Amino acid sequence: MSRLLIGLRIWWIFVVFIVIVLLVLFSANYLGVRPTVAGSGVEGIDLPSGFVIDVYADDLGSTLLSFGGPSPGPRMMMIKDGLLFVSIPNKGLVAILPDRDGDNVADEVQVFISDLDYPHGIDYYDGWFYIAEESRVIRVRDDDGDLVADDESLEVIIDKLPTGGHYTRTVKIHDGELYLSVGSSCNVCYESNEMRAAISKSDLDGSNLTVFAKGLRNSVGLAFHPVTGELYATENGRDWLGDDLPPDEVNLITEGGDYGWPTCYGQNIYDTDFNNSEYTGDPCNDTGKIPSFVDLQAHSAPLGLTFYDGETFPQEYQDDLFVCFHGSWNRQDPTGYKVVSIDMDTREVSDFATGWLGAATISGRPVDVIVADDGSLLVSDDNAGKIYRIYYAG
Repeated sequence: MSRLLIGLRIWWIFVVFIVIVLLVLFSANYLGVRPTVAGSGVEGIDLPSGFVIDVYADDLGSTLLSFGGPSPGPRMMMIKDGLLFVSIPNKGLVAILPDRDGDNVADEVQVFISDLDYPHGIDYYDGWFYIAEESRVIRVRDDDGDLVADDESLEVIIDKLPTGGHYTRTVKIHDGELYLSVGSSCNVCYESNEMRAAISKSDLDGSNLTVFAKGLRNSVGLAFHPVTGELYATENGRDWLGDDLPPDEVNLITEGGDYGWPTCYGQNIYDTDFNNSEYTGDPCNDTGKIPSFVDLQAHSAPLGLTFYDGETFPQEYQDDLFVCFHGSWNRQDPTGYKVVSIDMDTREVSDFATGWLGAATISGRPVDVIVADDGSLLVSDDNAGKIYRIYYAG
C-alpha cells in the first residue's frame, strides 16, 4: 500500500474520531445525556424522612443511552394475584417477577409471553391479560395457571395500529371498557390518522373502537382515580421551544375533549412557533381546547402515574398522584430523572424520590410506578434495568 493511501486512511480515521468526540460532547452538554454509573441503583437516592428504597429486581436490561428507540429495560407494570408483571419492549416480552419467599426481592425472571412487537402497556380483566404492542393489541389467558400465556388463547383484538414516531402503546381496562393511548408520529404536526396523539376506547373484544380524547401528543401514563373513576394522563410536550417551554402536563381526560396539541399547550397557550396564522380571537380558548390539569417542568418526560391508595404511607400522601419523570434530552441542563407527588387538592408538585440525576451522571430513568399489595411503591427503571421498592419505615 502506498504512503499516500496509508496517509489517507490515517486521515479518515482521525476525522471519524473527531466526529465521534464532538457527538459525545454535544450529547453530554446539550441533549442532557450522561454516562450511566455503576452501583446498586439506590446510592444517593433522596426520599422524605422515614422512607426507604431497595432494589426489588435487577438485570432486566439496560443501556447507556435510552432515547430515540425502544427502551431496553422494564417499562409498564401490574400486579395480579401477588405477582408482578412487567413489559420489556426491546426484548419483545412480558415477564413475571415472583417473590415467593416474601423477602421483597424477586426470586427470578419468568417469561409470561414473548415474540411480541415492542410490548408496552399491560392490564388484566376477567381472565384475560391485555397487552398493547406497537402495531396491535392482543389478549391472552393462563387457564392452566402455569404462569405462561396459553398459545391457543391469543386473540388480536385491535390490529394495524399506526407505527413509527412514538412507539409506546398504553392500555387500561376500566368499567368493562378498554382505553388505548397512541402517541404522535412527529414532534409537532397535523396527524392524518385520528388514532395518533389520542386516547381511544373500545369494547373488551376491540369492537366499537372510537377516539375518546385527542390533542394529546404522547400520553404514556394512564390512571383512573380509585374513588371518582376519572381518567388522568401524563403528556410529553413538544421539543425545540427552549429549555422551559412547553410545559409537560398531567391532564384530566374527559370524553370528547381536545387537549390542544399541536396548536396549544399548557394553560391553552397558542403555539405560534408551529402555527403563526393570524386570528381575530383566541385560537385555543375560543375553540374549546381543554387546558392542562397540572403543568410540569418542560422536558421532564412524565410517564407512568398512579394514585396512592395503600395503607402504609403517612396520611399526607393518601390519594396523592405519584408520577415518574423519565428525564430530558432536549434541554441544555438535564431535568427529571425522579418521582414526584402531586397533592390533588392543591395541585402542588413535590419531589418524592430524587438522586438519579447527578452533577455529571445519570444512574437511572424512572418509567412506571404502581402501588404494591403491601402498600409500598414499585418503580421501574428502563435505563438501569431495575425495579425499585419504596416503603415507609418511619
